[in-house]
Amino acid sequence: MSNEGETPENRLRRELPEEVPAAAPESSGPEQRDEKDEPSLTGRQRLVKGVWPPRVTRAQLIVALLLFGLGFGLAVQVASNSDSGSALRGARQEDLVRILDELDNRTQRLEDEKQGLEDQRTELENSSNQAAEARKQTAEKEKQLGILAGTVAAQGPGITLTINDTKGTVKADMLLDAIQELRAAGAEAIQVNGVRVVASTYLADSGTGVSVDGNKITQPYRFKVIGKPQDLEPALNIPGGVVQTLEKEQATVTVERATKIIVDALRAAKQPDYARSSSQ
Repeated sequence: MSNEGETPENRLRRELPEEVPAAAPESSGPEQRDEKDEPSLTGRQRLVKGVWPPRVTRAQLIVALLLFGLGFGLAVQVASNSDSGSALRGARQEDLVRILDELDNRTQRLEDEKQGLEDQRTELENSSNQAAEARKQTAEKEKQLGILAGTVAAQGPGITLTINDTKGTVKADMLLDAIQELRAAGAEAIQVNGVRVVASTYLADSGTGVSVDGNKITQPYRFKVIGKPQDLEPALNIPGGVVQTLEKEQATVTVERATKIIVDALRAAKQPDYARSSSQ
């Protein structure tokens, strides 16, 4: 048969292979059907699904506990440092000036004591009668040591500290703090309610009162202190000091300066059981 009447389109179809219909995709099981049935998730939903619920391993839990402990320790340290300096940060300018003046006074007292010892040495070295000078200084030193040991009475300028504790909230440690502060401010002789305070003095709570070296005392607590009043009174009134601490306990505190304070409570001289002079 002649192909002369055949069109180019028919000729092209005849030369190309016949189209084969695409086979329908086979079912891959219930898992694929489930994925096809599930709605598509957004990026945020996929992120949430990946991190929640959390999967914490034992190592991660240990590291978290260690970091928590470290952070807690740092927080406690920072809080402690903040509390220790809060009293000075909240103090007024005149209070800070008074504190600095007190520190200067303490430094000056130490310098004066040093100078006095150097003068004594110079007198001993230059005295024409060194034996007589030595006896004179020994007698003077004996009087000074007697005052410190409480074996002799003393008088001089100072202050009277009176503490009224009607609530019964003042404890032995608070009175001990007052004694320590007075000593640091240059107190040379202290008497509390008829009991002489010396280096070995101890205080303890005793029922409704306080005992000093085993002697029970009750309020009002009266301190008779010999020293420089200009140093003793500011030492008690510094911010956060003795007076403020006692007033927080609802105690009434009064400090009075005097040109003459008499400390006449005496202590018996006690022979040390073990200590001996190294010069023997």
